[in-house]
Amino acid sequence: MTLAQLRVLVAVADHGGFTTAADHVGMSQPAVSRAIATLERELGAALFVRHRDGIALTEAGDRALARARETLRHFDLIRADVAAANGQITGELRLASLPSATGTLVARLLRAFTDHYPQVRVRLFEGVDDDIRAWLHRGAAEVGVVTLPAPGLHTAHLSTHDMVAVMPAAHPLAAQPVVHLSDLAGRPFILTTAGCRPLIMGAALAAGVGLDIAFEAGGPAAILEMVSAGLGVSIVPTLGLPADLGAVVTRPLEPAMSRSLALAVPSLDGCAPTARAFLDELAAFTL
Repeated sequence: MTLAQLRVLVAVADHGGFTTAADHVGMSQPAVSRAIATLERELGAALFVRHRDGIALTEAGDRALARARETLRHFDLIRADVAAANGQITGELRLASLPSATGTLVARLLRAFTDHYPQVRVRLFEGVDDDIRAWLHRGAAEVGVVTLPAPGLHTAHLSTHDMVAVMPAAHPLAAQPVVHLSDLAGRPFILTTAGCRPLIMGAALAAGVGLDIAFEAGGPAAILEMVSAGLGVSIVPTLGLPADLGAVVTRPLEPAMSRSLALAVPSLDGCAPTARAFLDELAAFTL
């Protein structure tokens, strides 16, 4: 078993196929297939199930993948830790962000970080809260932007911002200066499937309000489109809202509701030097 085989295993799992994995690792598709076949023979178990629509990990493959990620992460940390001991921060930083936070919060922080550490390669990818937490726990990302609270992760506060009610401009609630949570009861409600969901449901439960959930959607952009189409009302964070909402209006909530975001790492003790440097950058940075 070699490190090259483990990198191929991770690439095939992450990219969902042999051809795309080959492009990622700089090998031919037959070479990737041979690497996986050799690894399966050495381990004595099939790692992937091949079917017409693609491939899927077997239970053995899922376990091998977790260990492969852990092995590669520790191997990659050797060079980074030695360089850090000599006062150099090098290597790669894999940063996972919420789409609403990338342009509003992360971009400026990234600019400052890359100015200070130009030798660090940054890979930025986006997802919802559940994706980001999973990526952090399995080692696919070193740092992630998550919604607080985030049990099981070491966090550094990034931003707190208001949540607001959103509705069509012609909606009866749009005539009110403030929308009470109780005003939303009995109206078709569009609930996010992202990190704000527990916050919204918890606030409704505390206020004794039953939300009539008519639709569910991922991010604020999809929710705003659905509200604009007259499918219901919703609650979204102010962070990342476009300046021009078109036929949609926002109103403050009563009781007030806010969302807090943080940079998170799985553990401060096992943190990669690049991730620790990024957290240090946040501590010295004014967003």
